[in-house]
Amino acid sequence: MGTNPEQSFFPGHHWLYFSVYLFAFLVGLPLNLMALVIFVGKLRHRPVAVDVLLLNLTISDLILLLFLPFRMVEAANGMRWPLPFFLCPFSGFLFFTTIYLTSLFLAAVSIERFLSVAYPVWYKTRPRPGQAVLVSGACWLLAAGHCSVVYVIELSEGSSHSPNTNGTCYLEFQEYQLAILLPVRLEMAVVLFGMPLLITSYCYSQLVWILSKGASHHRRKRVAGLVAATLLNFLVCFGPYNVSHVVGYVRGESPSWRGYVLLLSTLNSCIDPFVYYFSSSGFQADFQGLLRRLAGVWSSYRRERSVELKGKEGVKRGEHSLRELPS
Repeated sequence: MGTNPEQSFFPGHHWLYFSVYLFAFLVGLPLNLMALVIFVGKLRHRPVAVDVLLLNLTISDLILLLFLPFRMVEAANGMRWPLPFFLCPFSGFLFFTTIYLTSLFLAAVSIERFLSVAYPVWYKTRPRPGQAVLVSGACWLLAAGHCSVVYVIELSEGSSHSPNTNGTCYLEFQEYQLAILLPVRLEMAVVLFGMPLLITSYCYSQLVWILSKGASHHRRKRVAGLVAATLLNFLVCFGPYNVSHVVGYVRGESPSWRGYVLLLSTLNSCIDPFVYYFSSSGFQADFQGLLRRLAGVWSSYRRERSVELKGKEGVKRGEHSLRELPS
C-alpha cells in the first residue's frame, strides 16, 4: 500500500516542515561555514586523517543545507512540488545521501579518536591523510549508491510522482514501488545506520574506559562532550528514522509517522558542529579565535557606522543652523 500525504501529517503540517527546515538552515549554515574555514586552514598547515574526515562531513552538511531551500519551497506550497520536476529526484538524492554520510563519517571519526588514544605514539607519527581520502571516497560511494534508489523510484515506469498527476515529490508510492523501496530501506538501516552505530559505540566505550584511568579532567570533559554530541546524532536524529525503515518493511507500507522523524534527521547539520568542537582542543582554539576575529570585524563596522551617522547628523545640524541665520 502507498502512503497518502494528507493522512501522514496533521493539518498545517507543511508549516512544521518549513519551520524545521528554516531553523536548520539559519543555525547550521553559519556554523558549518565556520567549520569549513577552520578545517581548510588546518589541512593547509598539517593534514591529518581526522581533519580530512571532518572536512568531508562539513561539506556533506553544507550540501544538505544549501538544498534545504528546495524543501522549504515544497513545504510552503503545501507539500506539493512546484519546481521543475528534474529537481525532485536530484534534491531527494542529495538530501538522503548527506543524511547517511553523517553516520558513516561519525563512525570513521570514532575509529580515529580511538586510535589516537589507544596508540598515541603510532598515531602522532602517521597522519595518514591519503588513507582518509580513500575512506571518504568509499563513504560517498556507499551512501550515494544506496540513495540512488530515489531515481529508481521517481523515474520508474508508471511512477505516481509525475508532475502531471498528483504533483508530490517522493511522498506517495504504489505497491510495485514499495516492493523495491522497502527492502532497500531495511538494508540502509542495517548497513548505513546499524553498523556505524555499533562501531561508534564500541570505539567510544573503549575511549572512555582508557581515559578514565588517568586523563586530565579537561580532556575527559571534552571527550564526554564528543560522545554526547555523537550519540545525540545517532539516537535522536537518525534512530527514529531508521526504525521507521524496519517498521515499514515488517508492515509492508511506509509508517504514517515517517515524515515526522525525517525532520529529526535534518537537524543533524546543527549538531555536527558540536562534534567538531569537541573533537580536538585545536579546533576549539581555532573556533574561538575565529569568533573573536568576527566579533572584531563587527565591532569595527559598528564604530565606522556610528562615526558616519554622527558625521551626517553634524552636517544636518549645521545646515539647519545656517537656515536659521537672519538674511
